[in-house]
Amino acid sequence: MSTAQETVEYATEHAPRLAWAEHAPEVYKAMIRLDAAARRGLDPTLYELVKIRASQLNHCAFCLDMHTKDALAAGESVERIVQLSAWEESRHFYTGKELAALELTEAVTVLTDGFVPDEVYERAAEHFEEAELAQLIAAIAVINAWNRFGVATRMVPGHYKPGHQ
Repeated sequence: MSTAQETVEYATEHAPRLAWAEHAPEVYKAMIRLDAAARRGLDPTLYELVKIRASQLNHCAFCLDMHTKDALAAGESVERIVQLSAWEESRHFYTGKELAALELTEAVTVLTDGFVPDEVYERAAEHFEEAELAQLIAAIAVINAWNRFGVATRMVPGHYKPGHQ
């Protein structure tokens, strides 16, 4: 007979491979500055959606944990975050500008064809002025770099608190 107070046993948390920020502090500080520069002029909600989507594609659990928490703390809805992994089938949750940004995020992150297709870039250019588009591309590149640090060093998700680095 089972009791109402059964204990659920989760898998053991893995250890990170390397505390890369401690061993490469100048690179970490440069990434922080680059991240701050890339976000300038971008809508904070859009910025978090882009970070979450790229992190989903790159399987970066640490960045998913961080950016979903940041998005929620900034007032983003759980529903829109949950639907991001299926945004193409859930288009009605997002604005045209957000959809163009998500499509560009996927094209830049995956580079399936070895380049960003013209039609993807053109759709983004319809929604973003050139300076903002340049910032968006920078933001996508930066989150992809963060994801690679996170995945390569197996950064551990679950401990991030919004508002803290």
